[in-house]
Amino acid sequence: TTDLMKSRKLIRVYTGLLIMAVATMTMLCRLKIISQTEVLPRDYPTIEEEKILRLVTEYNQSGYYVAGDTIEGFQYELSIAIAQLSGMEIQTLLEMSLAESFDMLEKNKCDVIARNIPITSEIKEKYLFTEPIILDKQVLIQRTEKANKGFKPIRNQLDLAGKTLYIPKDSPAQLRLQNLGHEIGDTIYVIEDELYSGEQLAIMVAKGDIDYAVCDQQTAILSQKQLPEIDIKTDISFTQLQSWAVRKDCPILLDSLNSWLDQIRKNGTFDKIYKKYYK
Repeated sequence: TTDLMKSRKLIRVYTGLLIMAVATMTMLCRLKIISQTEVLPRDYPTIEEEKILRLVTEYNQSGYYVAGDTIEGFQYELSIAIAQLSGMEIQTLLEMSLAESFDMLEKNKCDVIARNIPITSEIKEKYLFTEPIILDKQVLIQRTEKANKGFKPIRNQLDLAGKTLYIPKDSPAQLRLQNLGHEIGDTIYVIEDELYSGEQLAIMVAKGDIDYAVCDQQTAILSQKQLPEIDIKTDISFTQLQSWAVRKDCPILLDSLNSWLDQIRKNGTFDKIYKKYYK
């Protein structure tokens, strides 16, 4: 009788384990199906059917930010102009890291990266880019002579030898500074800051926490309006075309974005938005 009771208990335990195993396998299969569904192409026809366009941008004056009781930002206002033309709802996601933004794009968490992305041959192989939205370049952020105890700002790139420059994480300035070090035949120390954006690094320069930072000129112009202590006149790179990015499997969305941006330029909306932030 005891053996029989033990056998029945074992049967119940094994049955329970079997049920759990089957349930786990079923759940994993469902997750796999969901995962496969998430990576299906989401081009313009799907987006148009939903009437929702999902954009990811930065939280700063160039992207999206809250000023009092209003929402502003260069990319945000461009997206609103597109919403008015297309009749779509714009969902704005915020991400400071460019690498994370590309990851979100690849995983279908967004449809467009709406930030000023320098177009290089390497990333052109992976993504599609709109017609250039702005021309930009990387500049050195340093303190003015008045704000730096009489020390004059660096004007010759040769004088960057041995200096420590801070850049935001994933900044396109990193490759340029590596090449610049080779060009001048000396070491330029570069620190990638994982926490702070170009605007925040500019504040640190102004306060004297760091001496030098590098960011794109458009961000530097916006920062200088609030920080008269900084000098942004020394170029680090040549002028580059900058655009929005979409996935390779979204050529119809790319064409639609280019059409909307073209209409925004022709009706004067683009110039109005651009001058508000960069003039």
